[in-house]
Amino acid sequence: MAFNEGLTQKVRELLADQPDLVEKKMFGGVGFMLQGNMACGVNKNDLIVRVGPEKYEVAVIRPQARPFDMTGRPMKGWVMVGPEGYSDDDDLNDWVADGVSFALSLPPK
Repeated sequence: MAFNEGLTQKVRELLADQPDLVEKKMFGGVGFMLQGNMACGVNKNDLIVRVGPEKYEVAVIRPQARPFDMTGRPMKGWVMVGPEGYSDDDDLNDWVADGVSFALSLPPK
């Protein structure tokens, strides 16, 4: 399985009103970029969220969240969220909003 199409569609719908949204195939899944900056993505059944360094410590201890590590070197400010952590629509919305907030806080690329 490359990535969860149902989760991808839900994230796509949550981001539909974002200007400059770009969906890009990456890391064997799909990433969602805002103004050229990664906000979130989907890999297999995991949601990937770029929360930034300031929110990382709080985000990584949320249910089903863990460091984003696909290469043996965790990426700072990024988390992977398992299905139980985003199965509730409010939780998914909160995670995506965190990614959007951080991506939009960065200078456009």
